[in-house]
Amino acid sequence: MSSPEVTRAPAASHTESWRAQFHKDETLQRVRPKAFHGYLPNPHRGTTTFQRFNGEALYPGLMWDDSKGPLEFAPFRGDPRSLHNPQYPDTTLSYCRWLWSVIEPQKGKIRFDVIDGALEAARARGQTLQLRIQPYIGDDMPKWYWELGGKLDPHSDPKRREPDHNHASYLKHWGEFVKAFGKRYDGHPVLESFDIAYGGPCGECGGNTTAATARKLVDVYRKAFKKTQLVSMLGTFGCAYASKFKAIGWRADCYGDMRTEGKGIVPDALCWNHMLDAYPKEVAQDGVSEIWKTAPVTMETCWTVGYWESKGWDVDWILEQGLKYHTSVFMPKSSFIPDRWREKLDAWDRRLGYRFELKQTILPLEAKPGARAGFSLFVDNVGVAPLYRDYPLVLRFTQGRASEFVKLDAPPRGWMPEINYAAGKFTLPRKLQRGTADVAIGILDEKAKAPRVLFANDGLTPDGWLPLTKMDIV
Repeated sequence: MSSPEVTRAPAASHTESWRAQFHKDETLQRVRPKAFHGYLPNPHRGTTTFQRFNGEALYPGLMWDDSKGPLEFAPFRGDPRSLHNPQYPDTTLSYCRWLWSVIEPQKGKIRFDVIDGALEAARARGQTLQLRIQPYIGDDMPKWYWELGGKLDPHSDPKRREPDHNHASYLKHWGEFVKAFGKRYDGHPVLESFDIAYGGPCGECGGNTTAATARKLVDVYRKAFKKTQLVSMLGTFGCAYASKFKAIGWRADCYGDMRTEGKGIVPDALCWNHMLDAYPKEVAQDGVSEIWKTAPVTMETCWTVGYWESKGWDVDWILEQGLKYHTSVFMPKSSFIPDRWREKLDAWDRRLGYRFELKQTILPLEAKPGARAGFSLFVDNVGVAPLYRDYPLVLRFTQGRASEFVKLDAPPRGWMPEINYAAGKFTLPRKLQRGTADVAIGILDEKAKAPRVLFANDGLTPDGWLPLTKMDIV
């Protein structure tokens, strides 16, 4: 990385004080930072808001609305770190979804202004945006779709007017919409992910698509979004096909469903529910049990967490299952978290996705500018999944007001849950002056030249660096 343009202060004078604890013959130093167990505003993991953004009110009671994504966006120019809802986990993610008929009310006239507004609202509030466009919910396909040759599913309820997803008109018009969407937004820095919601009510179940049609539709998404993370819908033909592409994640709706209302059909309330019947089977059938190693898993609540409490469901077991599926993202519909469960949900949230505790670093006590120096790292990922994005691991050497940066060959993207060790060499920056340098470490956004992923260690600076030690420049 290049150095920032700052006025270089005179080099610090060499002192022996910081090295007094070392024997004169020692050449290496071990640094063991203390762990931090609180919330970290790290990206790409944790709890999301729904149809709204940080700082906005929750849905009242146990309500939510799947169909009405936001269309207007209040400006925000404050510090995102000040935004906090006492009845909801802190978050760096928003999840919004809109109906196709709302976003493309006329053929080819896409409401990009709505999506642009949502992306800016998320950015201003310290979030990235997960996004879904839903083909329909009930009888609300775009009117122009029927006028341009769309066909009804011959087996559906006539009152619902569900489309035949296998008809050429659906592949044409839905495909053109997805392509236009990808052309504008693929790789957008605030677009966290895009759902492969190709068919069915809410885009969740695939509708009446055949396996062959599902493959065609998934390929439309794959060609339109080559940079943005795609997420398939568990239990669909499309998810089974997408599992062949290890970079596509998956999401499950109705997480937490432990319903027992058998209505007299089964004994002892042993009725079907998502947690015991759908997820284990669909994960196996779709072939996604190992996808978490290369792409994220998202869980959306069945109803709300408050509803779970009202039904007396076992929240400890529900949360434990979420960890076993290696969940990175949780979407509880911007509905309140019950007070008596809040601590459990917050602790669980901290384990979602990745969480990097730096246990030990070994560095030399001194080195010459331009010389090669060795390093080793022991990082404990106490989360349940890896980081799926490429961010470099960087050492910062500071003397006075001047800083120099060195990228280490130890990419955090490869740090799996539990034990991670890396060792190698780096070249000490040539611009360092004789004297002492303060050494810090960070996982950086290279464009911003600032830490993006925070270590779960005490002592982080306000701008996210983890101070490690000093080093003599000789």
